[in-house]
Amino acid sequence: MQTDNEDKREFFRIQDQMALDCKPIDGPDADLGRQHGTLFDLLSDMHMLDYESQHLLRQISERDRALAQYLKVINKRIDLLGKTLAVELSGDFGDPIDVILSEGGMSFESTEAYPVDSWLAVHMILLPAPLGLAIPGRVVRCDRNATDQGWTLGINFDVMTDAQRQLLARHILQKQAQEIRAAKSTERTSS
Repeated sequence: MQTDNEDKREFFRIQDQMALDCKPIDGPDADLGRQHGTLFDLLSDMHMLDYESQHLLRQISERDRALAQYLKVINKRIDLLGKTLAVELSGDFGDPIDVILSEGGMSFESTEAYPVDSWLAVHMILLPAPLGLAIPGRVVRCDRNATDQGWTLGINFDVMTDAQRQLLARHILQKQAQEIRAAKSTERTSS
């Protein structure tokens, strides 16, 4: 029988695929580096600015609907550029990998082992959004996987900005909604 905490934890976790790169760093305050260059930083900054400007767009929408519609069109154009940028960047990361993702961390299969309580610079591109985030992650679990071909890592996002947390939460909710719609569609076609 699952407890309430297990139910809540499971609800906020999703299985997902992402382009991912992890490198060891000295601690949570370390510079996450520009190992993926200015294009990754640009993608990440685009999403942060979008998040920070949402309340302004709502205020404009209340006063001037035509201006708000125009700004939404401009935003869609910028999103298309972001998607193109993410596709280009994800090639640098290699093939997307399967992860279990939550607002507080993630787990995934790795070819490298890292000591528990060590810190990693986690650069991720969540698809198909695309959302680029660079977050320090603390290794909480590093176990040999079932095939003895690698490691299963568990990473906590102990140090995140509010904007990063909100962007990650929005991605998780969108992914959950997509899965619910797909399940309902499958249910309708099978009956």
